[in-house]
Amino acid sequence: MTQELDKVLYTAQVHTTGGRDGASRSSDGKLDVQLSAPGGNGAGTNPEQLFAAGYSACFIGALKAVATRQKVSLPPDVAVDAEVDLGPVGQAFGIAVRMTVHLPGMDGAQARQLVDDAHQVCPYSNATRGNIPVTLNVA
Repeated sequence: MTQELDKVLYTAQVHTTGGRDGASRSSDGKLDVQLSAPGGNGAGTNPEQLFAAGYSACFIGALKAVATRQKVSLPPDVAVDAEVDLGPVGQAFGIAVRMTVHLPGMDGAQARQLVDDAHQVCPYSNATRGNIPVTLNVA
């Protein structure tokens, strides 16, 4: 089911040339990266690394939003380790995501609940839900 946005808060604009062996540049110039294929000898990053960075950063934002709503203090050194797998799915290709959320000093049950609640509000989680495997671990 496709959900329409109630309101557009921000639009990212990126121009990419050359595919996996090319380059991407944002309209404001803040992103300007060379791309290369995963596991290759190229000097650039790859789309899977960019996805891992985007998803993990967004997930921390969701953790902060949920913690604020629930009046819970997040540890200052909250961190997410994200892994994005690329592989064949029949005749096509797909990705799978594993993220380990580090909430040092937080009670285990409270940390798990916070991660589960953040997974419900994170835009990346909502975009991927039901489309790719996403595993969330709490460290």
